[in-house]
Amino acid sequence: MQNRQPKADADTPVAVALRAVEKAAIVTRHVQSQLGRLRAMTKDDRSPVTIADFASQAVVARELSSRLGTIVLVAEESAAFLRQREHAAHLQATISALRDSGAWPDAAAEQVLACIDLGAGEPTATGTFWTLDPIDGTKGFLRNQQYCIALALIEQGRTSIGVMGCPNLPMSSTAALDVPDPRGLLIHAIRGKGAFDPVRIQPRLPALRGPARMAISVEAEHSDHDEATRILTRAAPGFRTVRLDSQCKYAVVARNQADAYLRLPTKPGYVERIWDHAAGSLIAEESGCVVTDIDNKPLDFSKGRGLEDNRGVVVAPPELHTKIIAALAASRP
Repeated sequence: MQNRQPKADADTPVAVALRAVEKAAIVTRHVQSQLGRLRAMTKDDRSPVTIADFASQAVVARELSSRLGTIVLVAEESAAFLRQREHAAHLQATISALRDSGAWPDAAAEQVLACIDLGAGEPTATGTFWTLDPIDGTKGFLRNQQYCIALALIEQGRTSIGVMGCPNLPMSSTAALDVPDPRGLLIHAIRGKGAFDPVRIQPRLPALRGPARMAISVEAEHSDHDEATRILTRAAPGFRTVRLDSQCKYAVVARNQADAYLRLPTKPGYVERIWDHAAGSLIAEESGCVVTDIDNKPLDFSKGRGLEDNRGVVVAPPELHTKIIAALAASRP
């Protein structure tokens, strides 16, 4: 991935976040290139994504804390797994990935473990904290397809900075999304200032031209695909689907590679995690899209680690968003 950091002060929060995510993308791409070797070494089919998760979180936490001082980081992983003797091979593979990729050339065990554990911060409704998904789209990662590193700064319950590293996502809007791109994409947004990839993304036109393109999860367990099809058929007859994993769906809607993203709960009471939506939702909003839950409520990041007051996600330009919300309302008893 190309370096797309702002040319201004190198230690502003947005510049530090971009550098951190870019380093995470470097190490995760390195791990993804060695899926077979790592599986053989650890005797575990999922071990490559485990190693990539830990390496990504370690390097992001290191960059944020070393450049910005004391931070609160709310992330998915803890180092407890790597501290267990039976997982020594995973720890060594994580350290080797950080060193060999160049993301952290002098990485050492205790430093790496301590940085991973920085992710144990607690979110607050009125405070400031970072939230990180070190590998969003684990099955896409293991298929050698789409995944991302998603980092966001949340202030008083609202995302103010969102950064996503999408190592396999193409810059071209016509390129295939199921084939890893050799360069990838680093995309970010600043509340009130726009979204960038690296140039400012032009706001989406309010009305569509041609059939709508709907970004839908590859994995059915992440969204109710059958119900989504019924809703989209009503809201945008003749729509086409764009299937990909992770918050990359927010990016492709923001960049006009798709027109909407609909995520419907697969079971009653399911609560989305904040790190799965904080960065992507701001990027989509700053590109001119509307982001709400399926009840047309804004996503609320002030309730802790989960989106406790929200159900599902709807992302689209204004006119199409209105149609999807109307179709959702009409589908209820």
